[in-house]
This record gives sequence, structure tokens and C-alpha cells, in this order.
Amino acid sequence: MTQEDQAKGSDTTIDPVLVSIIGRALKAITDEMSLTMEKTTRSPILCEAKDFVTGLYDAEGRMLEQTENLPILSFSLSPVCQHIAETFKGEVYPGDVFFHNDVFSLGNQNNDVAAFKPIFVGDTLVAWSATKGHQADIGGAVRGGYNPNATEVWQEALRIPAVKVYERGKRRRDVWDLIFANVRLPIVESDMLAEIGACTVGERRLLALIDKYGLTRFEAHKEALFEATRKMMQAEIRAFPNGTYRGEATIYFDGKNPGSTYQIRVAITIEDEHIKFDYSETDAQTNGFVNGTYTSSASATILTFLQMVNPDIPHNDGMVQPIDIVIPEGTVLNAAYPAATTFGNHLCPPNADAIIRALAPIVPERVSAGWNQLLCSLSTGPHPHKDDTYVDILFIGLKGGSGATSDCDGYDHIGMIDASGGVLDQDYEMFEQQTPHLLLKHEYITDSAGAGRYRGGLGVETRYRVGSDGTQIVTFGDGDVEPAFGLFGGDGSTLNLIELRYPDGQVKRPTSKDLITDVPAGTEYLQYAGGGGGYGPASERPAETVQEEVRNGIISPEAAREAYGVALEPDTLALLEDETKTLRSQAASQKG
Repeated sequence: MTQEDQAKGSDTTIDPVLVSIIGRALKAITDEMSLTMEKTTRSPILCEAKDFVTGLYDAEGRMLEQTENLPILSFSLSPVCQHIAETFKGEVYPGDVFFHNDVFSLGNQNNDVAAFKPIFVGDTLVAWSATKGHQADIGGAVRGGYNPNATEVWQEALRIPAVKVYERGKRRRDVWDLIFANVRLPIVESDMLAEIGACTVGERRLLALIDKYGLTRFEAHKEALFEATRKMMQAEIRAFPNGTYRGEATIYFDGKNPGSTYQIRVAITIEDEHIKFDYSETDAQTNGFVNGTYTSSASATILTFLQMVNPDIPHNDGMVQPIDIVIPEGTVLNAAYPAATTFGNHLCPPNADAIIRALAPIVPERVSAGWNQLLCSLSTGPHPHKDDTYVDILFIGLKGGSGATSDCDGYDHIGMIDASGGVLDQDYEMFEQQTPHLLLKHEYITDSAGAGRYRGGLGVETRYRVGSDGTQIVTFGDGDVEPAFGLFGGDGSTLNLIELRYPDGQVKRPTSKDLITDVPAGTEYLQYAGGGGGYGPASERPAETVQEEVRNGIISPEAAREAYGVALEPDTLALLEDETKTLRSQAASQKG
């Protein structure tokens, strides 16, 4: 027993109010860690888009709480923390810091590099603070980390298995220099220092919390928090009918074999208070760029399921205890060493589609129609005004619409489902400052949303002019073959597109996994991000709502008539009620 516990008393009687207080305090700490990252990182991928997560974990690596700016990263921290705790058991000391990104020891993506800091009370390891962020570069063959031509991990990145970079508060200079000698951009070193700083903030705040209540009481109430959270999740699962439900989705083009497709197949078994996601029938891994890791795929499963349950469930170890996820090694969602896997995070959208299709028939009120599939680009090259190089992920261009639900339109321009709206847009002026490019256009696309009783979210059109010779553009994603799907009579949406219009008049349309080098200054970059799918028959959407959206440019008069059965007077856009009734009656009889 510590002196603090003796002073405060070692009573382990559980106070439900204190359980709630500790749960909220843990969330406040990870939020403060997140703010620290936002204010101290330099790469716009981190400080603007917030492509990072922060979290606290107990001594064994079990999740205490997280701030999930990018959910698919969040659920990858606990497995790695457990791996580090076990690997370095007996060799963890106050002042230590560990780095990790290795996808073959439970990492999710090479560019997502994590920092872990152990937290001690006296000589007792009580917890860990951790951050993980998408770094602007991590070595490999292509600046920025995305190499669509990769067939093995060494062509993608520098692997960092769990490695101690600080020991007892002193930097291990040899290890540190070895890592950053293999990373192109100095900004990455600065951003990893910011990650360590955020971990230090988490350490201070958690120690203050433990000091306030005493270690014995904190540990007892931590376990009670886990138990309460487990019961909350079990109650949610009980709302789903027992049975086994199956869903599928297609991955298009592996980056190497044109026309290739791969199927994700999930069998979801619900038995009282337990749910199991089994991907045993999913296709084998590819020999190209498009593969996932167990951690990235399991994270995608968790974040998709969380969108169907009570959003107030605390995010700690108790939340995941009633969930089992089976993804055999060697499948496209869990590729075996030494496969290329950088694309793995972006298999979340088709994974989510398979889960939604499986569960939609039994819980129609808990699912959404399909979200726009990700199609993204990364540009890198010289910045003539800064005498430096840059890496930029065009977050403003990839953010299509989400799917509609049983009682709500989809969100416009929200982005990929694996971010769940967490990844923010770049500020226009900052985009033009951080890159040599000139933004020409960024606006919603009329008719990009799937029609329905509730429509999908709108997609966006983005255009910029390339500002320097020698620019390299990488495209990665999907959605240029199959649009987001509608549900229960709702319509699908529109496809994604990226196009380069060169100064000499040449037009190039990259594939969804492509590497384009030596793009000259003056090239116009064009991107369409599609909308989300609609929910329910479009003929059931109030005609007055359709009329208003035509006036606002969300829907064209032609689409109002053809998709929604709403007739408008061409000049005034007045609602033609009799003709609208006729159109909708005809549509209903044809469907019947």
C-alpha cells in the first residue's frame, strides 16, 4: 500500500458516482492530449486534418479511454501497448519512451507511428499514455509512404518494431538517429517530439488523478468502470436478434492486376450478449498494394459496429470484451508477412459495407446507407518559395457524403467512414501556404447524393493548379467502379474521379492506385468525391423539401423530376402539385 493510499484510506468499496467521475476525468485527459498534439505538431496532416489519436491504457495495455480524431487508429493502440508491455516486461522504467509502427507486430499502417510512455507511481507501473499520428514520411521507396507499386513491406516504409528511444529519461541517441536517418523530412522528427509531449501531458494528468483518490481506490474503480461498460455493451447487443447474418463487399483493383476484384465476406453471429464477426471466407491476400492488417481490419469492424449502438458507451476495455473478431492470416484483411499493407486502413469502407449489408435486414433503424468510398491523392515535391520539399494529403478533396439513415439525411462532405467525420478539412489559405498549389474550386456537387426518403450526403468537386515542376501525385482508394449503395428503396450515388489536365492539353485519368511522376507546373488537378446512398423510396421525400433543395442547387430540376417524381415550373420553380402526384403514382405502380 502506498503512503497516498494510507493517507486517503484504502477502502475499495465501489462508489458509482466516483466510477463516473473517473471515467469522465480519463476522457478529459485524452482530450487535453489531443489539444496538445493539435497545437504542437507541424505537418498539416496532423495539426490541421488531425489524423491522429491519443489514449490512456492500464499497466497491462488495456484501454482506459481515447480521443478518436481518427477512429481506425484509436483501436490499434491497445494491442500494441499490450505487445510492448509483454515484450519489455521487467525492462520498463520511469522516463522510458517507445516508438512503434510495425504492421507485423500489431501496427495498423506504416505511416501511423505511435509513441508510448509508461506511467509509474513510485516503482509501480500503473498505466501508459500513447499517441499515434500519420507521419508525413516514413522512408520506403516513395516520399509520403504510399507506394501503389509495392509488393512487400520494405518497398513501403521503415519498419519500427517496438523500440525504446528514451530510457530512464535519457534519449538513446544511436537509436533515435538510426530511425530519422531513414526518414526524408525533418518535420517528422519534430512531430514525433510533439507526440512524446502529448504523452507527457497524459502522464502528468493521470498521476494527479491517482494522487487525488489514491492508487488502490483508482484501481478498484477502474475495474468497476470496465464492468459497467461491458454491461452497457451487452445490453446493446441484446437489442439485436440472435442468429447468424452474412454480408459481402467488393474490393476493386489491387494496384498490380488490372480488373482484379476481391471479396470481403463476413458472418456475424449474435448470441444473447455476445457478437462475433468472422471473416474466414474472405478472399486471400493480393500480391499487390491492396492488403490489410489484422489490427486495421479489426479496428474497422469495431468502429462500424459502434455506429449502431449507444454513442455514450465509454471507450475502454469493457466495451470490446463482448466482441470477438476472427480474421484468418493470409486473407486480404490480414495479410501474412512480408506483404505490402499500407492500403489496409482504406479497406475499412468495403468492410463497413459488408457489415451494414449483413445487419440492415434485422436492425434497419441502426444502419446507414452506403458511404462514399475513399478516393484520395497525395502530392509531394519541391516547394519553390520555401526551398524545401512538402507532402500533402488532399483531405478537402476526398470527403464525399455519408449514407442516409432511417430518420436523417446523410452528412454532406463528411469523409471516409474510417474517419467517421473526425478528419478535418485543410484551411484553404494554409493549403496554399504549405504547398505551391493554387486552389481554384471547392464546392458541393449538385445531384451527387443518392436519392431517397432521406437523401445521402453531398460530395464535392475540388480543383487546384500544380505550382511546381517535378511534382509527384499518388492516388489511392476506390469508388471509381461502384458508387455508394442505397437502402430500402433508396438510390445509389455517384462515382469518384481524379483527372490531370496538363498544360499541353493532355488529359490523364489515373487509376485508383497510381503513381504519377514529373507532373509539371500549370497542370490542373480535378477531383470528384461522390455522395452517400439514399434511404427509403425517393417518392416519399416531401415534395416541398425537394423543391427547396432545387432552389439551393442541391438537386437539379431534372433530377427532381426523374429521381423524386417532383415537377417544378421551369422559370419560377413553383411546385406543380397535380403533375407531381401523377409522377409519383406512376413510379409507385411501376415498382409494385
